[in-house]
Amino acid sequence: MNIEDLFSVSNDPLATAPLLINIGIGFLLSLILRKHFKVFGSTLSNREEFSQVFPFILLTTLLIITIVKSSLALSLGLVGALSIVRFRTPIKEPEELAYLFIAIAIGLGLGANQVLATITGSLSILLLMALIGKYKKKAAGKNIYLSLDIVPSLDGENNYLDQLNKIISAHTVLNDLRRYDLRSDLIEATYFIDISSTDSLAALTQELAKEIPGVSVTFLDQNQLPSL
Repeated sequence: MNIEDLFSVSNDPLATAPLLINIGIGFLLSLILRKHFKVFGSTLSNREEFSQVFPFILLTTLLIITIVKSSLALSLGLVGALSIVRFRTPIKEPEELAYLFIAIAIGLGLGANQVLATITGSLSILLLMALIGKYKKKAAGKNIYLSLDIVPSLDGENNYLDQLNKIISAHTVLNDLRRYDLRSDLIEATYFIDISSTDSLAALTQELAKEIPGVSVTFLDQNQLPSL
């Protein structure tokens, strides 16, 4: 093969059958990737909406690589075209970027006709990520700040501190009172708590609202938990 052959653009049509097979495999892998992200992802963004771009990215990458892999000229043209593309929407979470890279990698592999290696490698990566994610959820608690605002009753007979300690201790693994301000018209308390699961937040909020009418509850996230 001489230099002219490297830079020549072939006018031969692409083989349709292998392309359609690769597209079908890529679509199935993109669905698996979407499901994996929605189940095991920990980002605060709308995972359902974000995961919808995975099939587009994967299949588009597959098509581009299939077209340009036979010609160095097309490959160089692709590099030049991509150099002028600017993404205006920032990726807020590193995890989102990691899933985008996996989608691109699958598209590259299928576009290069490395079907078996791509399927084996991608499924192995997702399986390892799922196992790591499950282990982290079981092994690590969630540390958050709990901020409470209470309007004291007029009779002044309630011992709010003991009551708060009792309720919070029942729903947390560990808790530490960091701040307690007592005024005539407002009581403010801040706890640093460790919970075993997000379900404990709902139970804690319900019991606080039931036992202390008018209490204002705020959770300050320390491990990507949304504020309530």
